[in-house]
Amino acid sequence: MRTKSLRGIFDRDISDDSENFKFKSKQITPTPADGIIKLDTLFRHLTTVIVDKKTRKREYDVHRSQRLHWVKYHIKELKKDDVLIYSIKEPDGFRTYIYDVTEKYVIVLEPLRNKNEYYLLSAYYVRGKDAKRNKFVKKYKRKLDNIL
Repeated sequence: MRTKSLRGIFDRDISDDSENFKFKSKQITPTPADGIIKLDTLFRHLTTVIVDKKTRKREYDVHRSQRLHWVKYHIKELKKDDVLIYSIKEPDGFRTYIYDVTEKYVIVLEPLRNKNEYYLLSAYYVRGKDAKRNKFVKKYKRKLDNIL
């Protein structure tokens, strides 16, 4: 029942309107994964969390799932106050972040250089040591001059 309800939100906001799922007029596509339906993979990333790094096992995450409807709201930049939007160079490549400072919620995008699009890597409620250290505010201090 829970999965069906969450899938309804996901389909309404992302799957069913994928042509208009854009950030700063760039198309957003699910993270690529060989042999797996991409939207199913994205749905799992937005509603589960890795519990075993070695096996990459994921389990339901109430904090991500409760905020699933926030993804589109932040991607469309409907919230104007206390949101940091920036790109930085990370060890794994460039990342663009949408960080809601008040709600401690982050969306992580990977800008694609050769295309006018992004991969949506993740979106989650920031808690624990990352929240205590203000991880995303600190990253903001290293931001590039332009949003990629």
